[in-house]
Amino acid sequence: MKKIYTCIICPRSCELEADILPDGQVSVSGNGCPRGAEWIRNELSDPKRTIASSVLVEGGEKEIVSVRLSSPVPLRMIFPIMDEIRRVSAKAPVSIGDIIIRDVLSSGADVIATSSVLAKKE
Repeated sequence: MKKIYTCIICPRSCELEADILPDGQVSVSGNGCPRGAEWIRNELSDPKRTIASSVLVEGGEKEIVSVRLSSPVPLRMIFPIMDEIRRVSAKAPVSIGDIIIRDVLSSGADVIATSSVLAKKE
């Protein structure tokens, strides 16, 4: 069974053709680099994504801080992890790189701050 995908690994956006063979092997063509072939094999067997979002901040000069995952997680975990991110808040001050949630839902990925929020001056 052949399927067409657009590679997301680099800006070239190669059009990949993946042929899933009866024995489960995947034949890939159209990739401009080896990373495209590796990406499509992973996408077909165990797709992963990363998340960028925001978390509420208590006592901060800003109400939210931007966050991201430290590493990609299985696609099936995206919505449960987003639910967990929505449940938490951080206390100001928050610095870039602070871990907001360690090993979120036992995924192996941390939710980390990608910006800083100073404590509100009184």
